[in-house]
Amino acid sequence: MPGGRLTQQERQQIALGLADGLAYAEIARRLERPTSTVTREVMRNGGPTGYRADLAQRTAERRAHRRKRAAPRGAGAPEQAYGRDTEAVREYEEMFTTVMMASGMTAMTARVMVCLTLTDSGSLTASELVQRLQVSPASISKAISFLESQSFVRREQGEGRRERYVVDDDIWYETTVASARSLAQVVETARQGAGILGPDTPAGARLENVARFLDFVSESTARAAEQAREILHTKPESTS
Repeated sequence: MPGGRLTQQERQQIALGLADGLAYAEIARRLERPTSTVTREVMRNGGPTGYRADLAQRTAERRAHRRKRAAPRGAGAPEQAYGRDTEAVREYEEMFTTVMMASGMTAMTARVMVCLTLTDSGSLTASELVQRLQVSPASISKAISFLESQSFVRREQGEGRRERYVVDDDIWYETTVASARSLAQVVETARQGAGILGPDTPAGARLENVARFLDFVSESTARAAEQAREILHTKPESTS
């Protein structure tokens, strides 16, 4: 079974497999590679519809070149805890960031979100984020503002005047509920439009259908979030 980094020929086979509509598992089987390797490769290089073997190869070569030239990791990138594989963690971080970008986040916002999520403490200060990501404080501030507006992070008072940005198990609940509330606002606006344009007109009927559909989605999403939160926060009873 092949090991090490993907070759240019393997990347071309991945591209051909995607073009043929093959699943990641089937492409991986043909390459005799783990499915996770193929998934990570595709998601960090444009996703299933944007993957190009030549661009992926050049990106991999640049990344390898940067790592060879990189100085020993400093305080901004501490040793991995719990004996984790540093390279595997770095590659996973890149893949996770790509997935978050595909969901609609900008690159910097996705990097900040992933950095916080993969931190064992679940919280970092602005200066710690600057050190870890090697970006400007202004970039961190802009990303945090967006994440906070979407309920992806919350602020906590740390030592002195330093604020800490926190992600925890409740964050995904909060952002899901916030999304449901946003849909509810669209529902109300669509219904107002249906009343103004006339419910019996084509445009009015269209808006009413939009309102009915999103109303169902909004209520179902909020209900599912509540149920999931209860299940996750309920400790299983010990059996005698």
